[in-house]
Amino acid sequence: MTAGRATPASEVYQPVFDHLERLTDDRGLFEHALGTVPRREHGYCVDDAARGLVVACHEPDPGPPVRRLARCYLAFVLDALDPAGACHNRMAADGQWRDEPALGDWWGRALWGLGVAATSAQTPGMRARALGGFRIAAQARSPHVRSMAFAALGAAELLSRRPDEIAARALLVDTLAAIGGGQDDDFRWPWPEERLSYANASVAEALIVAGDALPDAVALSRGLSLLEFLLRTETRDGHLSVTPVGGRGPDDVGPGYDQQPIEVSALADACGSAFRITHQSSWLAGVRLAWDWFGGNNDSATPMFDPRTGGGYDGLERRGRNLNQGAESTLAMLATAQQARRMSERE
Repeated sequence: MTAGRATPASEVYQPVFDHLERLTDDRGLFEHALGTVPRREHGYCVDDAARGLVVACHEPDPGPPVRRLARCYLAFVLDALDPAGACHNRMAADGQWRDEPALGDWWGRALWGLGVAATSAQTPGMRARALGGFRIAAQARSPHVRSMAFAALGAAELLSRRPDEIAARALLVDTLAAIGGGQDDDFRWPWPEERLSYANASVAEALIVAGDALPDAVALSRGLSLLEFLLRTETRDGHLSVTPVGGRGPDDVGPGYDQQPIEVSALADACGSAFRITHQSSWLAGVRLAWDWFGGNNDSATPMFDPRTGGGYDGLERRGRNLNQGAESTLAMLATAQQARRMSERE
């Protein structure tokens, strides 16, 4: 596989949703693709539908196709909820849920998507349905840090528009407790976990947005410090060199593969939130690095998306890229493109 030309940050890319439409039928968003072809036998998942809901609702002037996607993803996430607040994740292509409701990452992402949709969905009816779903899911609490962090992102966005929303405020308070004090006294490795794993910047962003919303100045400061640490750790020779699938610890050196687009997207989102809250333009550099990674300014000098269709490639490898264009990678690229577009409007 040959490397391609990096896309300059100065070129503002308008997100294209053709591939996301290809991955979506009337029921939901197919998780995997073989090349560009949806792998229907692998079914759908709430993880991706919730991410899709965030992207669709964050599009500022959506046309009919994106509005259709938002309606589809909202219905899918709402159908996954248990009355007690837990959430299914995986559905087969025949429409049958393949798991029992639980509180994994998908529960947190469901709250993220519902919180965003409750404030930014295209119609009052969609916003009302999303708010009702958020309140159902927010009854529960997950024992997992990532799940709580994802949930906090939706809670903070909801609270920014509805400051009296008790369920969102309580969820943010409990997220701060779940993330805990960690290892901040260790300057060399201040991260609250022994190793970086996946979507790491979402943990920092949860602290940032919760600290701003509650407000809690200590949490906000800690989140910003952790985000600075991530950017230092995941930048190499002027480009992002993000934590690979195997994770990264304090003694790991050099680039690692397989690098996942979700890690890049999480950094872009966290830097976007840090800029919005602090108004410090230095955070925009993190968004630029993230978008440039997709454009080819990365460890393999390989573009990570198809600008014609909006399809995102599934992983950066030592000698190129994984050619499959699944939902997670496509949505990560689209979310980062949205952040980059907002950055260009602020500069």
